[in-house]
Amino acid sequence: MNELDELRGWAAGAPPLDDDTRHRGRVRLFAAMNERPATVRPLRRRPVLRVALTGLVTAAVAATLLVTGDDTKEGQQTKPPAVGSPNAATVAAAKVLSGAAARERRHEKRTVVPRDDQFLYSKRLIKETEQKTGEVRTYTDEMWDSVDGSKRSLSMELGRVMWEEPMGKGEGVWPPRRWAELKKLPTDPEKLVPAIVSMGSSDTPISALTKDDRWQAYFLLGELLKAPTLPGGLRAAAYEGLALVPGVKTVEGVEDSAGRPGVGIAYPSRFKGKYLIFDPKSYAFLGFRDERVSRDGKKTYTQLSHTVEWAVVDKVKQRP
Repeated sequence: MNELDELRGWAAGAPPLDDDTRHRGRVRLFAAMNERPATVRPLRRRPVLRVALTGLVTAAVAATLLVTGDDTKEGQQTKPPAVGSPNAATVAAAKVLSGAAARERRHEKRTVVPRDDQFLYSKRLIKETEQKTGEVRTYTDEMWDSVDGSKRSLSMELGRVMWEEPMGKGEGVWPPRRWAELKKLPTDPEKLVPAIVSMGSSDTPISALTKDDRWQAYFLLGELLKAPTLPGGLRAAAYEGLALVPGVKTVEGVEDSAGRPGVGIAYPSRFKGKYLIFDPKSYAFLGFRDERVSRDGKKTYTQLSHTVEWAVVDKVKQRP
């Protein structure tokens, strides 16, 4: 049984958790892994669900979406390599991610540092396609996230408006929003990956990470890249860190929510239909692809998204 299903019993009378809520729960469980004592912040759609940190954290995250992807060489439309041959998709992933890191360093602008009492504003475009019928819906979602979590945050999800209550003692989110916490993350990719997996610091080399550590690293690095502003060098380190994670591969022939052609960076042995999208020539980061299942389990949706605009603002509903 999925441990997050078990947690439903902690909120008597609450309807079943959908995939979006499970995803947010896993991110918050990850965020609390190094807190003693700690609680996971309440889920936006389940404000009554407050979970004390226990040994079930890793198991709960382990139940996240499973993934498949086409293993094709970057820049070519080819069949997956034969069994026993060098994995061209793995080599291609390293090339794309190294190119993205180099591009980031060339184009890195002056860092915007938010104060703890401010909000991170972002606007996302989401293109959602129902897989069986091909019906397409487009959403423009906006979010105002309290930097230090002391104020209510406001967000939209597929057009639905949701308020997030202030964080309590020992609660947190991943990726961190406070600059002081982000600054603690290493900008050396070989140190960043184990530090993220351990939610603190670790001397474990990437080559010694377990199978579960590797896909967790992919997941957490992808979430880190959703942060609109990061300390200098950290975003490039996240790209390079992804390139170092064994199992990360390319998915060819994809496009982002703006219709731009791209190449996906996925962890196909674990996540289904989830990957980061890059321009195949410039290696610019374009956005994300994900999949969502309806609450009744009868419909599956492909989601393509990218950030249209972001800023640091002083209050909820303030726009740049």
